[in-house]
Order: sequence, then C-alpha cells, then structure tokens
Amino acid sequence: MLLPIPRPAPVTRAIFLSVVSVIQKVSSLSIRDKVFPIISTRGKHECYFYRAILTAEPEVDSSAGMSKPEEQRIQKIIANAGICSRREAERHIEDGNVRVNGKRAELGDKALPDAAIFVNNKPILHKQERSITLVMNKPKGYVCTNSDPFAEKTVFQLLQPDLQRLRLFCAGRLDKDSEGLLIITNDGDLANKIAHPSTEITKRYRVVLNKDFKKADIPKLLAGVEFEGDFLKAEKVIPAPDLGEGSARRVEVHLHHGKKREIRRLFEAHRYFVKKLVRVQIGGIILKNIPKGGIKILGKKDIERLFTK
Repeated sequence: MLLPIPRPAPVTRAIFLSVVSVIQKVSSLSIRDKVFPIISTRGKHECYFYRAILTAEPEVDSSAGMSKPEEQRIQKIIANAGICSRREAERHIEDGNVRVNGKRAELGDKALPDAAIFVNNKPILHKQERSITLVMNKPKGYVCTNSDPFAEKTVFQLLQPDLQRLRLFCAGRLDKDSEGLLIITNDGDLANKIAHPSTEITKRYRVVLNKDFKKADIPKLLAGVEFEGDFLKAEKVIPAPDLGEGSARRVEVHLHHGKKREIRRLFEAHRYFVKKLVRVQIGGIILKNIPKGGIKILGKKDIERLFTK
C-alpha cells in the first residue's frame, strides 16, 4: 500500500506510523514488513512515499496461544511432587487419605496440577526441583518408605544431606530383610514406567533357602500359584552350580513384575523359607562396585539401560 505525500508537506516517519495505526484500527490490518520511505519524481514535483505491507490478519493477543494447564490424574500429580510412587499414591487414594480442594479423592479423579491436594493431612508442594535418579545397594534392616513414622531405619537416612532435602521415593521396593539394588528417584513418570507391567523390566534375585532346592519344583514356580489373594510366578529359575556346601540351597530367580514380597511368598507356597534375598540386577543395571548403603547417581544413558531387555 503506497501513501503519496507531495512537498512541501513532507511527512515524518512518526506521522506516517500514526496514520497506519488509524488504518489498522479501522480495518483490523496489521503491519507485516518494515516501513521505509521511497523518493520518486512525478513531473516537477518530488513526492515521498512510505510503503507498508498491510494484511487482513487481525492482531492476536499473545496470551491467546498459550495452552491452559490440563487436568491430570491425582496419583500422577502426587508422584510428580515427589511424595511417593504413583502406585503408592493410588493406595493412599483408595484408603481415603487424599483430599483435593477439600473433598475426598476417588481413584480415577483428575485435578489441575496447582490444586490444593493433601496426602495424610499434609499439603503437597508444587515446587519444581531438579530431577534425579540413583541406585542404592540397600543393606538388610532398612525399610523403603519415607512416610512411616514408626520406621526405625529408612534407606533415606543413608543418603547425604543434600539428597535428603529432595522429595525422593523408591521406584520398586525391597522389604526390610532384603538387600541389593534399589532405585530412588523424584521422577514420578520414570517410577511409573519402571513399575508398569508392560515395560517388563527383568529383575534378577539371588536367593538362599532353608533347605535344598528340588529342581522338580522349577515348573511349579514358572507356572505360578494363587497364594494369599495374589497370583505369584517367576519368569526364570536357575539353580546354583554345585560348588560345594550350601550351593544346593542357592537359586537365582528372574521377575518382570514385583508384587509385595513376591519371591518370599512364592517359595512359601511351595514349602520353602527364604533366608536371604539379594536383588543383583534391574534391566541393564548390575549391582557392582557399590558398597552396602552406598549409591550411584544415574545419568541419561544409565536410565536408558534400565529398560534394556
């Protein structure tokens, strides 16, 4: 669009922009290119032309394109806040220990991430903190909860002070009497991915029994059994090689899932008692060069190895 302005009334850039502003208000046009002067001669008269490309696109409020926060499942919000894993959050909801905006939450409910959510009468904090994932060589005698006021020793007490200040939780637990690899994180999505059955992360355990293991029981352990209201089964069972006294009582067990005390209860269902249980591998992460009670911070490549089958 060209606006001719004959001399002796030259138009300054400021005046021109004012004119364009009026045109915009009237026609809902917007400037798309830079405004610049062009000098040309028509006969004896010099004219100033100011060129601006005006389009029929109305000005858009910059905030209009911003996406509004979407509602999320309550258990995901709780896990992302670092309170506990998503599975444990679901148990809190089922037990009636979660309130959202003053109302008791039900499993399946959704809320905005900034909603007033209370777990066990304590508000969750929406403060963003750096994502961190680590593995620990858990010693015997420590519990994996950070919400049990009656627990004498928790794995979180073994962490250095700067890590204790983070809202960490265990992604897949070991019971008090078990040892070995334990994943601790504040990444709720990662914890859910690790725990989800569809991921099928292999976990290897070394087990010591109270009596010699009969190889004839291997098909029974692989087939599974209903016990105490759960279906329990192993993915693989490997007896230890005969290397002397006590080797007949040692066995390696592989799981893809991890119900509460599953290996212990699985052997109990077949008249064995587990005297010692050590988790030595999760996915592609192997228990190696980590002392009892020690940790290793996982980098991006390490986390990817967790999902190696």
